[in-house]
Amino acid sequence: MEQAVMERLRRRIDDLTVRSVFPEEPIHSVNTLEWALKLDPGADATLMIAALGHDIERSFEDKRIHSEDFDNYEEYKQAHALNSAQLLSQLMEECGADQETVHETARLVAHHEMGGDEREELLKNADILSFFHVCLPFYYDRKGVDITRKRAVWSYKRLKEDLRHYVGGFDYMDKELADLMQETLGL
Repeated sequence: MEQAVMERLRRRIDDLTVRSVFPEEPIHSVNTLEWALKLDPGADATLMIAALGHDIERSFEDKRIHSEDFDNYEEYKQAHALNSAQLLSQLMEECGADQETVHETARLVAHHEMGGDEREELLKNADILSFFHVCLPFYYDRKGVDITRKRAVWSYKRLKEDLRHYVGGFDYMDKELADLMQETLGL
């Protein structure tokens, strides 16, 4: 992908994530990219854009998927991933990305919740690490103890086993949240 297209996409994703109703989205977008680069320092442009834009649907209140519209959490997360892939594809086309890059980036985003091949797993793991690293305090404030506990267990179980030590190294300023993570995950 051309550098100019990459920069347009980065700026556009940054502009959109700031509009999300979830205040952690701009931080999560960049932090997921940071984790992706930590897990794969040679990550290509498609993986970098996928990391930045994997939750882009949360920036479009009128197009966002809502968990309460689904029977179970996995169905919701899959619909969220597919919606984000579609919206990111449109954004990439508007910014002048070539079709091969659009297709590969959308494929990664469409699978970022459940994983699959090596690259999809990498994005999934970067997303999960970022959730624990920067999103968890916001989530806890919004959802409370019980839902946060369920989400933490769900996410932790999906994280590649040899990456779980990172989660144990995250410090949470809120003592109740830190205690909850200790109690729930043994961290």
